Amino acid sequence: MVSAINETTIEQLPVVVYPSNEAMGQAAAAEAAAVINQAIEARGSANVILATGNSQLTFLRALREHSEVEWSQVRVFHMDEYVGIDPQHPASFPFFLHRHFLDYVDVGEFFPVEAPVEATEQACATYERLLRRHPADLCACGIGENGHLAFNDPPYADFDDPVWVKVVQLDERSRRQQVGEGHFASLDEVPTHAVTLTIPALMSAGRVLCIVPETRKADAVQAALYGPITEDCPASFLRTQPQARLYLDPDSVGPLSKN
Repeated sequence: MVSAINETTIEQLPVVVYPSNEAMGQAAAAEAAAVINQAIEARGSANVILATGNSQLTFLRALREHSEVEWSQVRVFHMDEYVGIDPQHPASFPFFLHRHFLDYVDVGEFFPVEAPVEATEQACATYERLLRRHPADLCACGIGENGHLAFNDPPYADFDDPVWVKVVQLDERSRRQQVGEGHFASLDEVPTHAVTLTIPALMSAGRVLCIVPETRKADAVQAALYGPITEDCPASFLRTQPQARLYLDPDSVGPLSKN
């Protein structure tokens, strides 16, 4: 295992920098596997929430190689889905998770977020009941270019959201990120609404690993670490969460000191 090149704690948030995206993903996967194994040993099963998106690729690749995990005892949830998207569309998040993780490990259960055009509120309530029935041991997430967590975009994020799953309108910068990552050919193709787990749902997990590589995330990381704790940068809330840990690489980190 490659050692970290820098470590610090900002308020309640440990921040660890690794020498490359690959090393960061491997380190985060090792911690995730340990959390999963501890839950299985203690309770006979584990519940995990996984993110999708290009920033999670090194983590997901490394995690699926942890053959010591009894994957058959693991329930997998994820964070969000576009309203009305074809489940077989390459940008569909369950499709992404299958292609990069679930097709490699035989998990006990996978609960995809459903986001039909009709009955979306009912789908949100159903998913919330599943999450509350199976409290998460682990949440592995990223940070968006606009500072979002899942699809809790500014200005729609709510640190005190009364629900765990809801329909949201997507911020244009968030939609442009999806084009930039190659999931859609143009902004017009990106859906305008999605179903997302809210910030209280994500932070309910016993352990939260936030995995953020790449230069395009550096400004969001700086705002999250050194700006005000505000819904204008939802990821700033991580600084209040002692169960969270932020994984960075040299491209995403910027200066680990206040500007």
